[in-house]
Amino acid sequence: MAGSGTAHLRDNDDMVLRVEGLTVEFPAKGGNVVHAVSGISFDVMRGETLGVVGESGCGKSTTGRALLQLPPPTGGSVKLNGEELTALSRSAMTARRTDIQMIFQDPISSLNPRRTIGKIVAEPLDVWGPKAEDEQWKLVSEMLDAVGIDPGGAKYKRPHEYSVGQCQRISIARALVMEPKVIICDEPVSSLDVSVQAQILNMLEDLKAKYGLTLVFIAHDLAVVKNISDRVAVMYLGKMCEISESDELYARPAHPYTRLLMDSHPEPNPDAVIDDEVVLGGEIPSPISPPSGCRFRTRCEFADERCASEEPQMAMVSDGHFVACHHPLVEVQA
Repeated sequence: MAGSGTAHLRDNDDMVLRVEGLTVEFPAKGGNVVHAVSGISFDVMRGETLGVVGESGCGKSTTGRALLQLPPPTGGSVKLNGEELTALSRSAMTARRTDIQMIFQDPISSLNPRRTIGKIVAEPLDVWGPKAEDEQWKLVSEMLDAVGIDPGGAKYKRPHEYSVGQCQRISIARALVMEPKVIICDEPVSSLDVSVQAQILNMLEDLKAKYGLTLVFIAHDLAVVKNISDRVAVMYLGKMCEISESDELYARPAHPYTRLLMDSHPEPNPDAVIDDEVVLGGEIPSPISPPSGCRFRTRCEFADERCASEEPQMAMVSDGHFVACHHPLVEVQA
């Protein structure tokens, strides 16, 4: 199911992020290689939110980190405003990260427990300026206030004095303080209560409008991704299988795996009828030795010999909607 190709990439002068053939591999025991991300391509326009969804282990978070060269990808191209990030030296990439920041999945472990919140948020300014303490505090105070944290109290408090949701707000303030062009959100609400999730998502939308942010939003929750994303990319075992505008994808999924993800999402209705036929069987493949051809074929009800021998390529279903599958659920355009 997961395939390759660049048919879905757009040509637009307003493109902020363009990724082609991104590959990330890690060494494993016995001389083996973990194929975490295998040749995926996507782009993000200015002011857009791209949602990246898929089950655990599909390579979502690895993709997000590879965009910041943490670690540098094994292969492929990552361009930020036309500049090739993979070709930059370590010092040059450090400087470029002021334009592309990340909100990490675990807000507690991403904050230094020994430093005050004021110092944590101001740390990027210690490196890149302004150096004057009063100017720094003005920026820090503005960012903390923007995310709903009282600057006066936060200046002297430490992370353990705040809840998980508040710590995530502080992490967002730290990401914003350098006024980045792109923010990678790595499952920023997965560890939060539902009510707090809604607060963080609404805040991200407000901040996006206020500061003109471009977001790559990584998550498991399909409802969260649908509500916050302009476009959604579906990943499976290191490959991208479908990408489309959010409403179109949820209304008309073209890939069997996308439909399965949507069918498996619980409906908040105690009277809802459970469909016992929604079952995913087959062998769960390993990223060390992924299946040939289509990587989803070992679990797909439509798989045939072609799926085993030929990797599917991205093809257009409708304007802005692309799928990589030999047996799509809707007809592709010739």
